[in-house]
Amino acid sequence: QVQLVESGGGLVQPGGSLRLSCLTSGTIFSINAMGWYRQAPGNQRAFVAAVDESGDNTYYSDSIEGRFTISRDNAKSTVYLHMNSLRPEDTAVYYCAADPNLTLTKTMTAPHFDYWGQGTQVTVSS
Repeated sequence: QVQLVESGGGLVQPGGSLRLSCLTSGTIFSINAMGWYRQAPGNQRAFVAAVDESGDNTYYSDSIEGRFTISRDNAKSTVYLHMNSLRPEDTAVYYCAADPNLTLTKTMTAPHFDYWGQGTQVTVSS
């Protein structure tokens, strides 16, 4: 059974940085497209970033405006989300997602993933 476990969330001041991690098991990590979504209170879950199986191609929501970077380490079965210049509006539960059958393209605005983690809370506040 596929399991995704996020970590690295917490409370950070505006302008600060965090690195989220997602450890994946129960699947051959290197064949999965991986992604991050977030859900703020009262909002729907929204796409943040995705990376293809090799790590060579990355995709981002326009809302990120170049502040976040997604990366993966296939040897560690882990995907990361490096978040810089955090704003209060980035406050949300961040979810990791995986899919071995998903082909990412630049026209996708919200890629559909089959497997999800439980989420990690990120709070940006002074």
